[in-house]
Amino acid sequence: MKIYTRKGDRGETSLFGGKRVLKDSLRIESYGCVDELNSVLGVARSSKPPSDVDSILDFIQNDLFVLGADLATPLAAKVKKVQRIEPSHVEKLESTIDRLETSLQPLDSFILPGGSNIGAQLHVARTICRRAERITIRLSKKEKIGETPVMYLNRLSDCLFVLARYMNNVAGAEEKKWKPET
Repeated sequence: MKIYTRKGDRGETSLFGGKRVLKDSLRIESYGCVDELNSVLGVARSSKPPSDVDSILDFIQNDLFVLGADLATPLAAKVKKVQRIEPSHVEKLESTIDRLETSLQPLDSFILPGGSNIGAQLHVARTICRRAERITIRLSKKEKIGETPVMYLNRLSDCLFVLARYMNNVAGAEEKKWKPET
């Protein structure tokens, strides 16, 4: 099978269920940003994090495929079976955050993104996640997508922040506090 179909050469693509939409629609922008986030997490995983973190990034990457399929499938689409992001996905992120935070010092100020190489990569992933969340919120104001995609992205950005801090802690990389000008 060829990778190209030429069906999108005029700026349209098909959603799951067959509906054709413009490639710059909010729905495409939303799951495209989720795809970008997934790719950045792949870059972070190429840095060979410890196995506990790698397994977290693995389940997150798999969840992001579910989220992408969810966002690519209108709720009213007549498709046999599409997996949707569920509250259980959000709960798994919450338990991961809770577990990782036990080894971190509580924050008393904002910190600057950075630290170790993988910590910095995870901070970049967090900012992409926040963009995906903003786009998905805009989409939810125009189309019914359910509540869980936005909840998931909100919790995921928190999880990526904690993962960045965790990896910086493991690497012994100092967290630089933000020092506002006075």
